[in-house]
Amino acid sequence: MNENKNLTVGFNAASLPNTDFEMSAPESAGANASHLQHPWWYNLKYMAVGIVFGVTLVKAEIISWFRMQEMFRLQSFHMYGVLGTGVALGVVFVWLIKRFRIKTIHGEAIVFQDKKFNKGQIIGGLLFGFGWAFTGACPGPLFAQIGTGALVVAVPLLSALAGTWVYGYFRDRLPH
Repeated sequence: MNENKNLTVGFNAASLPNTDFEMSAPESAGANASHLQHPWWYNLKYMAVGIVFGVTLVKAEIISWFRMQEMFRLQSFHMYGVLGTGVALGVVFVWLIKRFRIKTIHGEAIVFQDKKFNKGQIIGGLLFGFGWAFTGACPGPLFAQIGTGALVVAVPLLSALAGTWVYGYFRDRLPH
């Protein structure tokens, strides 16, 4: 069993040198994850959950380009209801974890770190929202959309991967 029984959820930016943003850094590798080791097949449960999640997205019409356009045009409450339900459940579950000091299934404590706000979050959120509105594709539903045969969504997927790579390449040279 793991000697270190703490699992940190979130990230404490104060541990990074010369930064005013919250992000994992190579020097903090492992700070936010369990140190338990498992065989490769142990991860198949995550694939099963992903498949169930994808089917749920399809059945609830969360991956529908038309539903997303209705949301951004303020023509339907459907997507706002789904997103709001997710936020409300998240608040309730985080409160329950904190209130009852719930541990992981491996007995590790769950610790939430305070987050520091910066203007980059606003800029990033706006870019994310504009990309979502223009393409009708969000990172969660992207793979479910491709799985249903909407292969045109491969363009936003490749764009997201390229954007992530570009950010990672220039990260150290960007103003934070």
